[in-house]
Amino acid sequence: MKRVLVVLALAIVVTGAWLVYRTRTAPPRVPLVRVTRQTLESTLTTNGKTEPIRWMAARAERDGAVKNVPVALGQRVAAGAVLAVIANHDAEEALRAAEARIAQAQAETRGLEQGGRPTDRAVIDASVAALQASREALEREAATVERLVARQAATRQELAALRDRIQAIDVDLKSAARRRAALANPPEAEAARARLREAEAAAAAARRRLGLGVVKAPMAGVIYQLDARPGAYVTPGTPIALIGETGHLRVTVFVDEPELGRVRTGLPVTITWDSLPGRSWTGAVASIAPQIVALNTRQIAEVVCLVEEGAGLLPGANINASILTHRVENTLVLPKEVLRRQGGQTGVYVLDGPVLRWRVVRTGVSNVTTTEVVEGLKEGDNVAGATEQVLSDGLSVAPPG
Repeated sequence: MKRVLVVLALAIVVTGAWLVYRTRTAPPRVPLVRVTRQTLESTLTTNGKTEPIRWMAARAERDGAVKNVPVALGQRVAAGAVLAVIANHDAEEALRAAEARIAQAQAETRGLEQGGRPTDRAVIDASVAALQASREALEREAATVERLVARQAATRQELAALRDRIQAIDVDLKSAARRRAALANPPEAEAARARLREAEAAAAAARRRLGLGVVKAPMAGVIYQLDARPGAYVTPGTPIALIGETGHLRVTVFVDEPELGRVRTGLPVTITWDSLPGRSWTGAVASIAPQIVALNTRQIAEVVCLVEEGAGLLPGANINASILTHRVENTLVLPKEVLRRQGGQTGVYVLDGPVLRWRVVRTGVSNVTTTEVVEGLKEGDNVAGATEQVLSDGLSVAPPG
């Protein structure tokens, strides 16, 4: 029994040693990648902000508290529409006082132009009416007495007394007429007109002051930024709203300085907005700013892109932009990770029969994962992929499969 166990143990040891030797001497197995042809697109992804191609800002012209904001964000307004009203209590009080003086001066002017103040005219007119009524009554009484005198039923002294009373009333009526004519005083009427003009000028000045507090839309369009809030205090120049036409948008994208060399005018751009997932908008690069500026911790250039059909994409939105910098049809491609640097050159290990051969290659367009092979390989070549195995020219490898 012991002899059987010893033989079995020796067999296990010999088998293990043989397996170790075979493992150390067998060619390594290396993952392989085949060179293929496909369309390769290289894109530059960044962020940016939208704004209308045509827009205008509405700003406060005077200081004060915002009294009223009769519009809402996203609302379409006509040119001249009221966007906000800034309170001006002094001007409001001045206008009320001026309008009261206007009403008073107008009444005085009309009265003087028509023959005096209404109260004075009313007193004289009432007196004239009473005198005329008395005269008519006396005329009737005198006619009756005159008939009685003819029949010797009344004396001529009674008739003469009535005639004297009628004559006295005529004197009073002439005096009232003179007083009525004296009410039409041209100098006083001119003074009243002067007071009216002064009050109207004060009202116009108060309205102009109030008008400075009425912020109106400088153009027709959509309110895509509304800064005014009721009760907020503003000063001259404070932004109230931004208004623009939203059918055609301009998108300013921020391209980092090292990537700027890939961008040129006319390149297609795809815009996405996190607020509307699943939607995209297309446009093209229109211009590139001639300077580099700081944006937080980045050094960027502003690249302006035009979006012709911007429906649904609001001005002022923070967007994502993808600029298609290159597109190559039917070109040889490889994954980027198979490229290696050796002796200051870029190359790959190509399977040549049972061994690997170092091959210098020249690359072209690339994207995040794939690169174009311009020179050094042909379609169908098998190239060593990413591996922890140390590779070298002439290394024997296990056949694929």
